Amino acid sequence: MLSYDKQLKALSQNLRKNMTDAENMLWLKLRRKLKGRPFYRQKIIGKYIVDFYCPKANLVIELDGGQHYSESGKAKDRARDDALTEMGIRVLRFSDRDAFENIGGVMEEIRSCL
Repeated sequence: MLSYDKQLKALSQNLRKNMTDAENMLWLKLRRKLKGRPFYRQKIIGKYIVDFYCPKANLVIELDGGQHYSESGKAKDRARDDALTEMGIRVLRFSDRDAFENIGGVMEEIRSCL
């Protein structure tokens, strides 16, 4: 079992209740258990809250909005991805635009990692 920061629990619950449109779109696809593997949304892993997590595949999926493309956003994402990778977790990142305009391609890439 992965450790997590219990102080993030309320924030995680709030994020689940208030997902972005892109997250909702992807969640409708992921909740069906791809290849029999369940996904969790807004999951706390260590000191991070990830958008989606599949424990059986050790896979995190992140959907990135505009704030992720600033220099500080990119640096934070790199540090976060490095920390998750050190835990043995693979991270896939997609833009919100990918979710809206190419959900089939996003799902195909996710399936290929399961």
